[in-house]
Amino acid sequence: MFIVTANIADNILGPLRDRMEVIHFSGYTEAEKVKIAGQFLVPRQVRDNGLSDNPPLFTPEALYKIVQEYTYEAGIRGLNREIASICRKIAKNVVQHAGPAEPATVTPGMVEELLGPRIYYFEVAEEQDRVGVTTGLVWTDVGGEIIFIESAKMAGKQELILTGSLGDIMKESAQAALSYIRSNAQQYDIPEHFFEDHDIHVHVPAGAIPKDGPSAGSTIALSLLSLLTGRPAHREVAISGEITLSGRILPVGGIREKVLAAGRAGVKHVVLPLRNRVDVEKLPADILKDLKVSFVERIEEAVGHVLRS
Repeated sequence: MFIVTANIADNILGPLRDRMEVIHFSGYTEAEKVKIAGQFLVPRQVRDNGLSDNPPLFTPEALYKIVQEYTYEAGIRGLNREIASICRKIAKNVVQHAGPAEPATVTPGMVEELLGPRIYYFEVAEEQDRVGVTTGLVWTDVGGEIIFIESAKMAGKQELILTGSLGDIMKESAQAALSYIRSNAQQYDIPEHFFEDHDIHVHVPAGAIPKDGPSAGSTIALSLLSLLTGRPAHREVAISGEITLSGRILPVGGIREKVLAAGRAGVKHVVLPLRNRVDVEKLPADILKDLKVSFVERIEEAVGHVLRS
């Protein structure tokens, strides 16, 4: 029996993948990561770093701080590395001071002292609403991710400029989004001849990272609508869904991972295709406790959720 693991099943050759049974494993919630760390990762690192005789105590608050501010992942590799780093530094202090009188207690303050300034921030919560910038949810080989779609307009000759290391499918989604808006310009009070003498530039930051897939189609459409109508987009509202030329929003995959990414990034409201309702209903209650989830069938419905009046 052969067992194969991969972050992305698409990288496995088609004929070989066709002969396999594929079992998908979803990413962990923050609560699950803290529980795994407390029960397995910390005891193992304590043992591996020679601290078994005087084991340090990691408080739940300290573990949450490590998860939220020093790791950004679907799994726990980074979490394990950070815990190992703390244990090594505690072991060094033990050797230098001939051992503490009592076991060390790792608190949130001690985490920052040992690991340095926080590495990751809440991208959404710490930004402002802006015209032409929308928040999207995509699935990558390391789980769900938050992306920001930025659009700009300039004098030109009807050219659509796409940057940010986008794949063919994502480029087609951008073209479909623009075609939908052009064909419905009157509905959104966009001047009839606007597109004749303007270029549109759509950019997805983090250009060194390749991006593809249809999930960002609705995010691109709303970024363009925000730009062309002058209505800022709610930064804390994230959307995912494939868009058609008629404005329908089609279902997408990776809902659990995307919802987890939304929670990590500080998103308060998630907008998903109506046909993904069944996927959301399967999610544990703790994943959704701080999130509002709305379901839409058309881009017109999403406008009311994402764009400010």
